[in-house]
Amino acid sequence: MLVAVSTLESRSRNPVGGHVPVSDGLAAGGLSYAAAMGAETVQVFVANPRGWATPPGNPAQDDAFRERCAEQGIPAYVHAPYLINFGSHTPGTVEQSVNSLRHSLRRGRAIGALGVVVHTGSATGGRRRATALAQVRERMLPILEESTRPEDPWLLLEPTAGQGASLCSLIEDLGPYFEALDRHPRLGVCLDTCHAFAAGHDLAAPGGTKALLDELVVTVGEGRLKLIHANDSKDVVGAHKDRHENIGAGHIGAGPFRDLFTHPATVGVPLVIETPGGPEGHAADVARLKELRTGR
Repeated sequence: MLVAVSTLESRSRNPVGGHVPVSDGLAAGGLSYAAAMGAETVQVFVANPRGWATPPGNPAQDDAFRERCAEQGIPAYVHAPYLINFGSHTPGTVEQSVNSLRHSLRRGRAIGALGVVVHTGSATGGRRRATALAQVRERMLPILEESTRPEDPWLLLEPTAGQGASLCSLIEDLGPYFEALDRHPRLGVCLDTCHAFAAGHDLAAPGGTKALLDELVVTVGEGRLKLIHANDSKDVVGAHKDRHENIGAGHIGAGPFRDLFTHPATVGVPLVIETPGGPEGHAADVARLKELRTGR
C-alpha cells in the first residue's frame, strides 16, 4: 500500500510521457501509442509541424481525445509548427506565424490541451534583437490577449539551442522576451533539457540542474514553468546543436534528470520525451524517467 501511494504521489508531482504520433487520429492513434509507452502525459501536433496548413481537425476524434484524457488524468499539450517565427524580417512569415499560432491555440482548446508550445524564434535578416522583440510584442501579444477563458491553453515559450540569431536560448534571454509580452498571465515556459544544454547551461556539472532552475525562477517568476521536454543530448554542452539522445545515453547523463524531480520549481510539471528510437525506445525512456522519479 505504501508503494502504491508513493507511485500516485510521484505521478501527481511529475507525470511522465511523450510526444505521440496522431496520423491515425488523436484518440485512436495518439492515445494508443501513449498507452503502449506507458505515458502519463502526452504532446501532439495538430498540424503539419513543417508546414503552414491549418486543418480543422476531426470533431469525433477531438471529443474522444479530450474525454479520455480527462477520464485517465492525462495532461495534454500541443506543439505548434516549427516554422513559426515572430522575429522574422519576412512579412509573409510573420503573417503565417500569426495564423498558425492562433490555429494551434484554438485547436488546443478544442482538445482540452493545457498548453501550446512555441519556439521563441530568431532575428533573421541581420536585424537587431531589439527590433525583432518589438515585432514579437506587436504580433504575439494580441494573440495572448485573446486568451480570456479558463479553458484556454497557456502559451509556453520554448527557448532554442542557440543556433543562428536565436532570440531566446539561455535562461537570461527569457527576461526580455517576457517583458516584451508584458509578462502576460497566460504566458509560461517549456524547458527543453537538450536545448538548454546545447545553449550553454551545463546540466551535467554538479548542481547544474538546480542552478538552471533557480535562474529560471528568478528570471520569469514562480509558477511559469509548465512543461519540460526531457531529452538527453548527442553533443557536448554549448554546441548549439539540437540533437536529442535517449535518457542517460547522451552528454547530459541520467543524474540531472533525477534532479529535475526534486526541485521546487518542477512541482506539478509534466515531463515529455522527444527522443529517438521508435515505440520500444520511447517506452524505455519513459520507464527510465519513472525510475529516476523514484530516486533510483
